[in-house]
Amino acid sequence: MGPTLINGLPAHVLLVHFVVVLVPLTALALVAATVWTTWIRRLGVVLPLLALVTLISVPITTNAGEWLEKRIPSDPLVRKHTDLGDTLLPWVVALFVVAVAVWWFGRRAMAHSSAHMRTHARAGLSGAVPLGMPVRVAAIVLSVVVAAGSVVQVYRIGDSGAKSTWDGGFSTTPVSGKGR
Repeated sequence: MGPTLINGLPAHVLLVHFVVVLVPLTALALVAATVWTTWIRRLGVVLPLLALVTLISVPITTNAGEWLEKRIPSDPLVRKHTDLGDTLLPWVVALFVVAVAVWWFGRRAMAHSSAHMRTHARAGLSGAVPLGMPVRVAAIVLSVVVAAGSVVQVYRIGDSGAKSTWDGGFSTTPVSGKGR
């Protein structure tokens, strides 16, 4: 599934950048849309589409990483990175599901609110539809938990990948004759 080499380089080292950008971006968009309901209107279908692209990018990147893992020497740091890498997909699935639910229910609430406002206007009444506060608080908490969990996992996975790549691979002092 997906590319293993891109322009002669292992695809994983390039694809990982999509995941590192998309997961936090999706998490931020989800929390913004849940906390500030006007963002549902602003983002529209972009929120679930962004979550879908993020979801698709994770197994493609993981697959490319598994391909690469079979082609490098076995190392405890690499094993830790690959083990952590396998933990991201459930978080991103949850991110996608919550993003779709927030978008779907947000659209329905806006449609209901518009119909309610028209009915009240015809009757000479004013006021908006009261939001179900317990449902809204639960959505906010769930969004924040899923967003934070997915971003923390991306950080942990990236940190372990950087350590597995760079551990012992550079000098803390300049190499003689190169720079100051």
